[in-house]
Amino acid sequence: MGKIVKSLPFKLLLGVIVGILLGLVANEAVMNVVVTIKQVLGQIITFCVPLIVIGFIAPSITKLGHNASRMLVVALVLAYCSSVGAALVSAAAGYAIIPHLSIVSQVEGLKELPEVLFQLEIPAIMNVMSALALSLMVGLAITWTKSKRLEALLDEIQNVVLAIVSKIIIPLLPFFIASTFCGLAYEGTITKQFPVFLKVIVIVMIGHYLWMLLLYALAGAYSGKNPIEVVRHYGPAYITAVGTMSSAATLAVALRCAKKSTVLRRDMVDFGIPLFANIHLCGSVLTEVFFVMTVSQILYGKIPSVGTMVLFCMLLGIFAIGAPGVPGGTVMASLGLITGILLFDGTGTALMLTIFALQDSFGTACNVTGDGALTLILTGYADRHKIAVAESTAEE
Repeated sequence: MGKIVKSLPFKLLLGVIVGILLGLVANEAVMNVVVTIKQVLGQIITFCVPLIVIGFIAPSITKLGHNASRMLVVALVLAYCSSVGAALVSAAAGYAIIPHLSIVSQVEGLKELPEVLFQLEIPAIMNVMSALALSLMVGLAITWTKSKRLEALLDEIQNVVLAIVSKIIIPLLPFFIASTFCGLAYEGTITKQFPVFLKVIVIVMIGHYLWMLLLYALAGAYSGKNPIEVVRHYGPAYITAVGTMSSAATLAVALRCAKKSTVLRRDMVDFGIPLFANIHLCGSVLTEVFFVMTVSQILYGKIPSVGTMVLFCMLLGIFAIGAPGVPGGTVMASLGLITGILLFDGTGTALMLTIFALQDSFGTACNVTGDGALTLILTGYADRHKIAVAESTAEE
């Protein structure tokens, strides 16, 4: 029980409940304070976004590029294609489904929020796309020049950024969420849109199972092996992922499950499962795309254009590769895309963080289970191209 109370989803859910209750009874004076708190916290979070981009993406490139080999390239292509494919399918589903969810635009019959007491501006050190470009160029250049000192420096920077996220951003999130939902309840948005959120979560979970079905069907067709012989062992890993909301925390269980399969090569399991746990986030990406479209419709009265969503999906695949395998890692790493490409404000960002966190466990379970399908494709690739089994594994 103590672990549940201390968990981030519980704190965010508590923030949602407290915020809604306060918003339903608050007067204008109270809301002046609430919107001011929200503005300050939003500025702090926005300031940290470019730091998160640099801290996650650049070190990931140096780690991957250093072991460059044919199988690594294949694994990266598989992970990127799976994530982008899930994102594009989710976007297509969003255009087909969201207009029929009876979403009432925020501008219809809602109360106005009062003005903030004071404005605190904390400009970011650079915009998000500059941070992404810098991360890609620096990461690749360090790989090309084999600069050990700069690689070590990036590892230190990543540790610092992770500390900022865990010690500053995460503790502030429940308060930011509470202030956001307080404002939404005061305006009247929540009471009108709550059923929509429940529908969206159910739709996304169905999407997870359909994408896993597609991945395993493709893996079976390519490898010529029975995919059921992989997925039937993944029950413990799926349950662990639901409980921990972390691909990294589920890794040991996932390895054990994959090694029980008789159709997966052991060397491909040892190579693929740990790698995919960090770079393959198809379930989280699928979830995020559908959610941003829903939140955009609720708060801003329209879904982003097709061109904008395609760009968002393509870049999200890169961010997913660099995202940490921790609870909420995907959406935290991609905050820059949400604010820079989709132009979400503080309210949209907070709503996105909350609804994502409330179902993050199932997205993570989809990620972990999907890793088995990609490892089956790696096995098929290795067999087709006569790649010898690694000696250390063959001796086990």
